[in-house]
Amino acid sequence: MVILGIDPGLAIVGFGVIEKGKYKTEAIDYGVIRTPKEDSLPIRLQKIYDGMCQLIDTYKPEQVAIEELFFNTNITTGITVAEARGVILLACIHKGLKLYEYTPLQIKQALTSNGRADKQQVQFMVKAILNLKAIPRPDDAADGLAVALCHSQTNLMLSGTDIK
Repeated sequence: MVILGIDPGLAIVGFGVIEKGKYKTEAIDYGVIRTPKEDSLPIRLQKIYDGMCQLIDTYKPEQVAIEELFFNTNITTGITVAEARGVILLACIHKGLKLYEYTPLQIKQALTSNGRADKQQVQFMVKAILNLKAIPRPDDAADGLAVALCHSQTNLMLSGTDIK
């Protein structure tokens, strides 16, 4: 099963594509979609939408896992990230994909058994589980893989929120 994991953002959208086999899970690809801050918001959202459609067309994932938003203090940034996340969800729905959502706590718990794990612990586990030579860079790409792994390591029938 091919799973696309997404770490949503406006400037950088992290993604990870994995294939979960019966006995082994492998990384197919990972990276980021970047949008220049000089571009207007509508243009940046269009670039994210186009990038997502290209990823979906290239890798043909069967399921998509996306990180839920966590608002800390900057609500203005949170709003634009929420808009980017909406475009990501729209691209997936337009392509007929089944979507699952996970909180940061669920992702950390699935990969490290500790919902309060720090970023370095999660990145180390991504590298170890997928038998990678190095921790994926930038961090957003590692986060995309972490979301995909969370989904792959959770009961696929009961995990996340099926929003299709």
